Amino acid sequence: MDLKSKIILIAGPTASGKSNFSLKLAKKINGEVINADSMQVYKQLQVLTARPIKKDIKKIKHHLYGFCDVKKNFSTGEWLKLSIKKIKEIRKKKKVPIIVGGTGLYFKALTDGLVKIPNIPIRLRNKIRLMQKQLGQKKFYKKLLTLDPLIKYKIEKNDIQRSIRAYEIKYHTKKSIINWYKKTKKYISSDQFIKLYIDYPREKLISRINLRVYEMFVNGAIQEVRRFNKLKVKKENSSNKVIGIKEISNLLDKRCNLEQAKELIAIKTRQYAKRQATWARGQMQSWQKIDPKNLSLALKNLK
Repeated sequence: MDLKSKIILIAGPTASGKSNFSLKLAKKINGEVINADSMQVYKQLQVLTARPIKKDIKKIKHHLYGFCDVKKNFSTGEWLKLSIKKIKEIRKKKKVPIIVGGTGLYFKALTDGLVKIPNIPIRLRNKIRLMQKQLGQKKFYKKLLTLDPLIKYKIEKNDIQRSIRAYEIKYHTKKSIINWYKKTKKYISSDQFIKLYIDYPREKLISRINLRVYEMFVNGAIQEVRRFNKLKVKKENSSNKVIGIKEISNLLDKRCNLEQAKELIAIKTRQYAKRQATWARGQMQSWQKIDPKNLSLALKNLK
């Protein structure tokens, strides 16, 4: 099969081996890698975000990794613009773009287009978040269904982020998120994408997460957080959401010990992997499930 006209997307939960798999694939098919992980864009956070190491970047060209300052917020819209530019550049070189990451919204923006929704006032957003917290997701979802019946079967009842988003959009714009999506303009036609999802058994993923947490500390996670804290990044900035910053900051302030910090990071990472899997079940049903250890089988299945 001629892959020159294709764009390969590789998604999967955190610690599932996406980076390693994409590296092997890029070597086989003359590809270049584009990052689709919202936390791996940050320059000063290499260890905590498990960004590809220099050795791998030398072997295969990587794009959109570690270029954004932690003091800046980086949006899905900005990522989409830059990734489309990179796709064009890679294709000009007669190479195959391979887009890799765990941020579902980035992939959705690329495959389905970006919804041009007016900005929701921050005060209203905070009010709705607080309401969801106080009611709990079950009651909040029922309230959302009353406000916007169109989201039934479109947003999973356990999907907190998308439920809050749907509520604030309908409340502020008086129009359902579903209607906003219908107006979306696609940038790339669907037939150009080959969508691969790394499917890892939960038990194996948990041990990979535990190993990653251990390696983080070996590779200098504490020093990285120390440097990050010196930068005095505003609390509301996205970079503060990187798992490990809060836990290691508490360790440095002697609010917990090393083992507790490691355990909390592992728990949060497992919870994040679970949210990614929930998103994939709802949004990535058409993606081919692959085993990252079986590259030859994955290559056979490219269609």
